[in-house]
Amino acid sequence: MNHLPKAVALHYDEEHAPKVVASGEGDIAREIMEIAREHGVPLYENPDLVAVLARLELGEEIPDVLYRVIAEIIAFAFYIQGRTPKDFSE
Repeated sequence: MNHLPKAVALHYDEEHAPKVVASGEGDIAREIMEIAREHGVPLYENPDLVAVLARLELGEEIPDVLYRVIAEIIAFAFYIQGRTPKDFSE
């Protein structure tokens, strides 16, 4: 069975919940991932999470049920980029 790659891009402005800014499969997914790489955006692969996020509309914020998992992914992305989220306190 031939599975097309799928990708969902989220934007997080540190003020509101992350929202979907790009979503697609096949060539569109490859383009989303290539643009992310070109801009130094870390990629996170999780087919189950992509399947859930792909059901959201462009511009839609992630649902409450995904806050924790997305927060952990964003925190890790900040960490590997040597960044600290705004208003972060230990």
